[in-house]
Amino acid sequence: MTVARTWAVALTGLVGDLVEVEADLSSQTPEFHVIGLADKAIGEAHRRVLNACANSDLPLPRRRLTVNLSPAALPKSGSGFDLAIAIASLATERQLDAASLAATVHLGELGLDGRLRPVPGVLPAVLAAVRAGFRRVVVPYANRAEAELVAGVHVCGAIGLRDVVRHHGLDVEDARLEPVPAPAAKAAPGSSEPLELADVVGQREAVEAMIVAAAGGHHVLMSGPPGAGKTMLAQRLPGILPPLDDEAALQVASIRSLAGDAVTALPRTPPFVAPHHGASLAALVGGGSRQVRPGAIARASGGVLFLDEAGEYGAHTLDALRQPLEAGRIQIHRAGFSATFPARFQLVLATNPCPCGYYGIRGGTCTCPPIAIRRYLGRLSGPLLDRIDIELAVQRVSVAELQGAGPSPVGTARASAQVAEARARAAHRLRETPWRTNSEVSGTWLRQGPLAPAPAIRRPLDAALQRGSLTLRGFDRVLRVAWSIADLEGRDRLELADVGRALAFKRRALA
Repeated sequence: MTVARTWAVALTGLVGDLVEVEADLSSQTPEFHVIGLADKAIGEAHRRVLNACANSDLPLPRRRLTVNLSPAALPKSGSGFDLAIAIASLATERQLDAASLAATVHLGELGLDGRLRPVPGVLPAVLAAVRAGFRRVVVPYANRAEAELVAGVHVCGAIGLRDVVRHHGLDVEDARLEPVPAPAAKAAPGSSEPLELADVVGQREAVEAMIVAAAGGHHVLMSGPPGAGKTMLAQRLPGILPPLDDEAALQVASIRSLAGDAVTALPRTPPFVAPHHGASLAALVGGGSRQVRPGAIARASGGVLFLDEAGEYGAHTLDALRQPLEAGRIQIHRAGFSATFPARFQLVLATNPCPCGYYGIRGGTCTCPPIAIRRYLGRLSGPLLDRIDIELAVQRVSVAELQGAGPSPVGTARASAQVAEARARAAHRLRETPWRTNSEVSGTWLRQGPLAPAPAIRRPLDAALQRGSLTLRGFDRVLRVAWSIADLEGRDRLELADVGRALAFKRRALA
C-alpha cells in the first residue's frame, strides 16, 4: 500500500486525544516530512526513525515519505510518537496487517539501534485510548507494567521495532535485543509506612485538630516556634486519611507518570508533597512551553500539600493557591492550548510567628522589629487565610508536659478508624448530594439546606459575621468544621458545642 494508518496519543495535561498517524509514499525526490503541528522533538523523529529502521534491517524506501498527524490543528509534543511514525512508514511498502494497525495505539520513543525507550505519561495515554474504544496498545517493554494497570486493554510490551512489526504480521526474525531498562523507581510521596501519631508528645489539642481535618478534608494553618512539632504533625496526616479508591489511585498514578516517575502499581496511601520554601511559582503550579508538566499542587491531589516555613514563600507564590483551593483544579494556559490538572488536596501551612520564631512565645525573646513581623506575616494574605478551615497556635512542649506525658491515647490506627467512621457518616448524610466530604459542601446548602442549624446554634457565627471578624466564606468554613466535629462525635445534628469548637479553631493562629 502507499498510504498506511495507525494511532498514537497526544497528551495535554492529563487529557489524551487520539491522533491518526498516516504515512504516504510517493515517487519523488527522497525526503521524509512530518506535518501536523508537531513540536521540535517530533520534527527530529525522522532521523531517529530512519536510523532505527536501518539498524533493525527494516530500511525505509528511498522515496518521498510524508507523515501526517491528524487532527492537524491539535498541538503535539514529545518523542512518544516515534513508534507510530515508524510503523506507519514501514507499512507503506511492507505487508503489515492494515486492520491490526488501525486497531492498535502505538506509544514509545525509538533509539538509534531500534530499541524502544520508555516515555512519560503512558498511563494517561492508555486510559485515553481505552476511553476512545481501543483495546490494544503497544508500549516500550519498560512501560509494560504501567500500561497493564488499565483494565480492559491488551498490552504488548515491545523491546524493539522488529517485535512490533512481527506483532502486525510481518515475518521477520527476533532481533534478541536487551530491553531498555526502566528509570530507577522513586518512592511515591506518602508511599512509605504511615508515621505513628502516638509519637507526638504534649500536643493533644493539635492532634485532635488534625483528626478533625482528616475527617472533613479541611485545610490547616499551624503557627508556632521552631521545634514545636508542626512538621511532625503534618507528616502524620496522610497516615490517618482513608486509603485511595480505584479512581483516585489511578489519577494519582497518572500524575506521577506524567511527571516522569516510574509507576508499577496503584498507590493506596494519599500522597504527601512538601516542596522547599524556595520553590518557584512554576514548580508549585506546573508549567512548560509545549509540554506541560504537573507542579506540586497537581502532584498533591488526593493527598496533602505541606508548605513548611510558609512565611518564607513569596506572597505571589502563596496567592497562586487561592484559585485551586476554591475550584479543585488548576488550569495552565499557553499560546494555543490550556491544560487542566486536578487540585483536590488538603493544604497544610506551617509558619513561625515572626522571622526569628519567638514573637509571643512563652519563655522566648523576640528580636524582630514590628515592621519585620508585619511583613513576614503579611505574606499570608487575607484571602488565602480566609480559605483555611483550621488555625492552630502550637506551643513548645514544656518540661512538665514532657515528664507527665504518658503514652498518647490516640495512635495512627485508632485515629484512622475514627476518621473512616466520620467520613462514612458524612457520606451517608450527603448521599443525595454531589458531595461526599464536609469540605466540599456548598455554603448555601449548609445555611439553608435540610440540616441547616437552628438560629440558637448559629448565634455565635452570626455575631462574628456582624462584627466583621468573619467573612461569609469563613462563616461557611466554620460550619463545615463543625459538621466534621459532629461526625467524629457520632451526632446527626449540629450542637452549640460543635460550632463553638469550630469557631475556636478559626481564631487561634496568628492571634
